[in-house]
Amino acid sequence: MIWSPQNAANAYLDALKLRSQHQNAAPSSSASAEPESNEFISALAAGIDAKLIVEVSPEASHSTVALAAAARTTGGRLVCILPEAGSLAASERVVRHSGLRDMVEFKIGDPHRLLPELENVDFSLVDCKNESYKDLLKLLDVNPARSVVVASHLEGGKEGLCGDCPGLKRMGRVRSMKNLMGEGMEVTTIIGDDELGRRHRRSFSDEEVIKKMMRRNGRPHRKSKWVKKVDEESGEEHIFRVPNC
Repeated sequence: MIWSPQNAANAYLDALKLRSQHQNAAPSSSASAEPESNEFISALAAGIDAKLIVEVSPEASHSTVALAAAARTTGGRLVCILPEAGSLAASERVVRHSGLRDMVEFKIGDPHRLLPELENVDFSLVDCKNESYKDLLKLLDVNPARSVVVASHLEGGKEGLCGDCPGLKRMGRVRSMKNLMGEGMEVTTIIGDDELGRRHRRSFSDEEVIKKMMRRNGRPHRKSKWVKKVDEESGEEHIFRVPNC
């Protein structure tokens, strides 16, 4: 898979437009504390040309719509796993109002049973509010060539993959970046050996890509700075956003 700036930009703007439409239609509805994170994950999924996108969440939300927008951009599909059947009607209503119902396949049941049925996942988003979230992260069967795992709601000292990906079937580079877009989010990228050879040490989710997407939205940057650290032994690049004092 190759990083596609055009796909990323299209999905980012599509997700942004859908969120604006939803807010205009229901101005009293609650919005996430970091709404731009949904546009970010949409762009990230589309940028890697993800064909199989998986979300594990109690119910469909703005993130579901954003990932469905990415699936529309790439011609892929989003599988949304809902633990409880009671949330299905409301979840279907969320994606139907966005015009993306055909892009989403809902699966109802225990995520621990359903996740192993999905192989070579290109992009996954796991809501970590559930106490068993660590087990769910370990059950992911990621695409070993190139994939992204996003763990959300890691507040209160919770840890995500932290660079450890049990579902990786062969050697490659695994890198985790926490709090990339606000508190409680970890983004883990998996790049296989073949991809590493082609890309060398260039990161496809580096600060230039993110800043470019934010500029397309016309928003000023938050008062923060990007810090890049390079591991002397492995050569891995770690990128963090930290607030300015």
